[in-house]
Amino acid sequence: MACTTVNVGSFVWVEDPEVAWIDGEVVEVKGNDIKVRCTSGKTVALKVSNAYPKDVEAPASGVDDMTRLAYLHEPGVLQNMKSRFDINEIYTYTGNILIAVNPFRRLPHLYNNHMMQQYKGAGFGELSPHPFAVADAAYRQMKNQGISQSILVSGESGAGKTETTKLLMQYLADMGGRAVTEGRSVEKKVLESNPVLEAFGNAKTVRNNNSSRFGKFVEIQFDQRGRISGAAIRTYLLERSRVCQVSDPERNYHCFYMLCAAPPEDIKKWKLADPRTFHYLNQSRCIELERMDDSKEYHETRKAMDVVGINLEEQESIFRVVAAILHLGNVEFGKGKESDSSAPKDEKSYYHLKTAAELFMCDEQALEDSLCKRVIVTRDENIIKCLDPESAALSRDALAKTVYSRLFDWIVNKINTSIGQDPDSVHLIGVLDIYGFESFKTNSFEQFCINLTNEKLQQHFNQHVFKMEQDEYNKEEIDWSYIEFVDNQDILDLIEKSPGGIISLLNEACMFPRSTHETFAEKMYQTFKDHKHFSKPKLARTDFTICHYAGDVTYQTEQFLEKNKDYVVAEHQALLNASRCTFVACLFPLLAEDTNKKSKFSSISSQFKQQLVTLLETLSTTEPHYIRCVKPNNLLKPLIFENQNVLQQLRCGGVMEAIRISCAGFPTRKQFEEFLDRFSILAPEVLDKSSDDVAACKKLLEKVALEGYQIGRTKVFLRAGQMADLDARRNEVLGRAASRIQRKFRSYLSRKKFVMLRKSAINMQAVCRGQLSRCLFERLRREAAVLEIQRDIRMHLARKSYKELHFAAVFIQSGIRGMASRDELRFQRQNKAAIIIQSHCRKFLAQSHYQRLKKATITTQSAWRARLARKELRRLKTAAKETGALQAAKNKLEKQVEELTWRLQLEKRMRVDMDESKTQENAKLRSALEEMQLQFKETKAFLLQEVEAAKKTAEVVPVLQEVLVVDTQLVEKLSSENEKLKSLVSSLDQKIDETEKKFEETSKLSEERLKQALEAETTIVNLKKSVHELQEKILDVESENQILRQKSLLHTSGHLPPTPVKDSQNGHFPRQESLFNGSENESQTRIQEQESDAKNRRLQIARQNENVDALINCVIKNIGFNQGKPVAAFTIYKCLLHWKSFEAERTNVFDRLVQMIGSAIKDEDDNEHLAYWLSNTSTLLYMIQQSLKPGGTGATPQRKPPVTTSLFGRMAMGFRSAPSSAETSAAAAAAAAAVIRPVEAKDPAMLFKQQLTAYVENIFGIIRDNLKNELQALLSLCIQAPRTSTGRSLRSAKTMGKDSPLDHWKGIIDGLYALLNTLKENFVSPVLIQKIFTQTFAFINVQLFNSLLLRRECCTFSNGEFVKAGLALLEEWCAETKAEYAGSSWDELKHIRQAVGFLVIHQKYRISYDDIAHDLCPILSVQQLYRICTLYWDDSYNTRSVSQEVIASMRVIMTEDSNNADSSAFLLDDDSSIPFKSDDLASSMQDTDFAEMKPAEELEENPAFSFLI
Repeated sequence: MACTTVNVGSFVWVEDPEVAWIDGEVVEVKGNDIKVRCTSGKTVALKVSNAYPKDVEAPASGVDDMTRLAYLHEPGVLQNMKSRFDINEIYTYTGNILIAVNPFRRLPHLYNNHMMQQYKGAGFGELSPHPFAVADAAYRQMKNQGISQSILVSGESGAGKTETTKLLMQYLADMGGRAVTEGRSVEKKVLESNPVLEAFGNAKTVRNNNSSRFGKFVEIQFDQRGRISGAAIRTYLLERSRVCQVSDPERNYHCFYMLCAAPPEDIKKWKLADPRTFHYLNQSRCIELERMDDSKEYHETRKAMDVVGINLEEQESIFRVVAAILHLGNVEFGKGKESDSSAPKDEKSYYHLKTAAELFMCDEQALEDSLCKRVIVTRDENIIKCLDPESAALSRDALAKTVYSRLFDWIVNKINTSIGQDPDSVHLIGVLDIYGFESFKTNSFEQFCINLTNEKLQQHFNQHVFKMEQDEYNKEEIDWSYIEFVDNQDILDLIEKSPGGIISLLNEACMFPRSTHETFAEKMYQTFKDHKHFSKPKLARTDFTICHYAGDVTYQTEQFLEKNKDYVVAEHQALLNASRCTFVACLFPLLAEDTNKKSKFSSISSQFKQQLVTLLETLSTTEPHYIRCVKPNNLLKPLIFENQNVLQQLRCGGVMEAIRISCAGFPTRKQFEEFLDRFSILAPEVLDKSSDDVAACKKLLEKVALEGYQIGRTKVFLRAGQMADLDARRNEVLGRAASRIQRKFRSYLSRKKFVMLRKSAINMQAVCRGQLSRCLFERLRREAAVLEIQRDIRMHLARKSYKELHFAAVFIQSGIRGMASRDELRFQRQNKAAIIIQSHCRKFLAQSHYQRLKKATITTQSAWRARLARKELRRLKTAAKETGALQAAKNKLEKQVEELTWRLQLEKRMRVDMDESKTQENAKLRSALEEMQLQFKETKAFLLQEVEAAKKTAEVVPVLQEVLVVDTQLVEKLSSENEKLKSLVSSLDQKIDETEKKFEETSKLSEERLKQALEAETTIVNLKKSVHELQEKILDVESENQILRQKSLLHTSGHLPPTPVKDSQNGHFPRQESLFNGSENESQTRIQEQESDAKNRRLQIARQNENVDALINCVIKNIGFNQGKPVAAFTIYKCLLHWKSFEAERTNVFDRLVQMIGSAIKDEDDNEHLAYWLSNTSTLLYMIQQSLKPGGTGATPQRKPPVTTSLFGRMAMGFRSAPSSAETSAAAAAAAAAVIRPVEAKDPAMLFKQQLTAYVENIFGIIRDNLKNELQALLSLCIQAPRTSTGRSLRSAKTMGKDSPLDHWKGIIDGLYALLNTLKENFVSPVLIQKIFTQTFAFINVQLFNSLLLRRECCTFSNGEFVKAGLALLEEWCAETKAEYAGSSWDELKHIRQAVGFLVIHQKYRISYDDIAHDLCPILSVQQLYRICTLYWDDSYNTRSVSQEVIASMRVIMTEDSNNADSSAFLLDDDSSIPFKSDDLASSMQDTDFAEMKPAEELEENPAFSFLI
């Protein structure tokens, strides 16, 4: 997509040898030659066809999907990936292909469970690119479409293929988990197979510390429900040569080093030592790896083996074989006794040979012979041939490679067997982790096979990409028939064609014993000399070059033949098959067809070719998904992006090939709205005439005379180069507009300067004129001031003389009046003192008479009561001697009488209190009347005295006659006060009359109540008599029953043998009959007592069960509320308290209640029902907590005095004098408020309290989760509203007022109001309501904030305004609800509020990092700020985000915190814990008053629940 038209000022990409591509500005255009000033400062001259256009409007943070790039070419793709890598966005889409860049550091926040939950069910491309999105798309397509899926992960060594594969398997295991086999889950075994295979199949290479040296295809099988039912692992082309040959600075397979770092007992058992002492390990100086502990990895591998089903004995055998290979590698050979023979070189070699034989559990001599000799089988005899030392070393290495290869295959088969394959599996998802394209300085047989694999996969990839292009074109209904597709079938035919391909020639060369790599190379030169993809290097004799899709690769044929041969030496096969270790023997089974052959030859290339065919057949039956892993640099360090290296990997990974296929058709695709927003400036009139985007796009393209484009259903498809042409025309229009703006601006500046000069001249003139005017005004002002001063002085002197005269007159008058007032005051005080003395004297005399009279009355009453009590005591003593059985009945009756007496006393005390209070009120009113009368008399006397004094003063001092005027005024005032006092006295008289009437009514009422109390006393006496009679009857019946039982026992026990008895103390023996009869009577009595007790207990239990059933049947229904408190909770508590269930050691009442509550809340969708039970359970929990909590009521309860058992004591209590009114009122209040009283709780009560607490928390969680689930759908619509509505549709929605996106927010508000009304109607505690809405708002905060961080289309200016409008509605709801119910809900939205505040602020490029971190968004972390700043784009005004300096500052801070895993996380977690404790609930209900509560009406009619009334 090179440039076709370029103008001066255009921005283009040019090729650069150092950084691959560099951008610059065109400074000169001469025909097809242009000059570009690069950003590096140098100027480059080149052809127009070699320059590529640059999109200057591309976002600085890049785009998620590179198909959205305006220019889909090599530099555009590279720049987009670099931009995203700079902001730690390591994943990018190219259509359905995911490109993953290895960050070379851990980013745990991207792969935790919370992130995994975000991608479950999300549409592909809806969230940020991620491997979880690819895995979820594959899983969803498999379930919805019923098609098997495959995910192909490729890339060069060190690009992160293995880690990406782990993430995919982790996600699929999480999605399809819960299928269990043999005690361990299938997904667990699949995941734990990775460390086992890595230990035996991964090694350090030049490019990667954990490079997979084999290909792996994991088939995860699913059942019809989408659950994992089985799995299988296929491996390809293990690099066997690495066992014997390791180049510096690489390492051998990890398992060798792990084994050398095993515990000391294992090292001693297998006779191991330092890795540097083994030949197979010390060929490289790299023994240890940074950040990798071999000892720890050894233990982790053993644990993983346990999980995948390799038992301890098999693990021991595996590591025994690995140790044997290490010892086998240390066996060196020298010349033997015979010519051309060999033998172990020294004692050290013999030691390692012996150790290897012991570990293989085979004969030492046989092992030596198999390494140093060969048996040639002829028709007549077997000939033994000795091998020279070099051949013996090759034989040793061949044995080591074969054993390790067989061991690796056994481990893979064991894992497959342990996991198990499901023959009934419906679908599968395959994950392919295979090596990428390789091109080194020295390329051998392994690179040849690896590149063949990549050629096959690239063909499959190209077909898939072309198919996606076809699907896209068909979906958009455009013509694509003329697009050509280029395939790489020629290269595949060159390599694998049979006959005539390179693999066929290689197999033929391996079949002939005398063939060498020279003859093989010569044969290829002759066969493929005319092939366009095959060539011979100029200075090489045996090398050949193949032109692959990713570039030319030169292969060295020196070891092609040896590495292609895959045969087992017969001596090695026989030796290890005869091993005493069954594990080693099973690695080398002896086949029947192999017994007569010296060795069986098979071609590695043929096997590998067949494996590829099988793999591609499997892939062809699945829907493929691609992940291309990229290594950003060869230093394996973070934050380094090497353009050349990445570009080469993109070419090798086929990404550029996919882009080339896209460029063959329509590489540029724009949505209609996006296309019009960018290019409507070329023809603005098309927007004015029609609002149809499709028609507007057509008219626009016709207006600019563009050809070859296509109009789809939703997009505009442009051919290569057409986007650059449109941009060039757009730049011209913008240039002309800029010139026009500059002209207008310069005109504005000139006019502004002229206006400013004219304004300055006018200002100078005004200043001069003002100065002259001010001088004139100052002179006139001084003259006026002189006149004012003269006038004020004259006025001051006149006023001063007048004040002195006035003061003298007033002083004389005040002295005379004061003297008269003091005399009058002295007289009034004397008169008042005399009156007070008289009143106290009369009071004392009356009180003394009353006390004497009261004392005499009490003495008389006490004597009479004592006489009656003694008489009653004598009668009771005679009655008590009749029978001992009446004592228990008497005690019961005494308790009942005492309770009734207490009630009667309480009624009497209340009556006396009322009488005394009214008496006191009357006394107060009388005293007030007397005081008013006295005050009236005093005032009247004072008035008369004042008049007389005034007359005397007038006679004595006739000079001051004006005083009479003053005295007359005083008289008038006193007369008015007198009238007021008279009216007040009359009103008091009326009140006294009314009070007396009320007192009479009250006295009548008290007399009536006294009569009722007397009647109640008589009723109590009658009840006592009836109860006494019933008890006597019951005793009679029980005595008759006892007699009958004794008779029956005597009849039945008459045949029993006599019981032997001990000697008496005096040595005599009692008679046998008397002893027998005595023991018989005692046993009969005990039996009768036990039976009666058991019967009574059964009756009590049955009665208790009936009462519990009645209680449960009543409260399980919605019996409502009384005075804002739940009736059911109050009724349950009163019953438990009365039944003394809290103090019982064993009871089933609590279990019945728990079952009742559990069955009542089964319907988890009915919030109204749940709110009713939340109110009841929380109230019941509070009441029980206050009862079971010592000192919980805040005051120590008063203990009742000991109850007197005698009738005399009870009568004395009944006839005591009434207490004072204060004590009576306090007792009444305590009795009314004593609904909750402390008890000593036993274990069942404490357990019930815990269960009730759990139910409160459970119901709270259900209501909260129901609200969250209800709001989840609305929140998702709120998140999608800005994306699904374009700017034009939003404007139309605002004007029409229909289907506004704010309707979703209003739905949220309606849901909040609905639940709030439900909770308030059921009188749920405000603290619980606060916690529900607080956690709900926190959930809203998490959902909205995470959507901003995961969806780039949500992190826009328009979406910020949309969310801000919704937050305003939520704030309004909190304000209307008030803090009583909303609590701190609004504060829970702090993250989204600050984020939205940042999105809608203007001129972000002027804001510094300190302003953002400390003023705008102080609560957000630097990771969250960094992601918002990099994802933000202004879809309304096209303004810039924050400056690059701010981005750089954030990146530095994140780099410093990169080691902290918690600080790297940027998503918020939803807190689903219970946010309150029982103490919080108790403190909120502390002021609740249950004194006037009424129990359930249904139970009031039941006699067994009379205690509730």
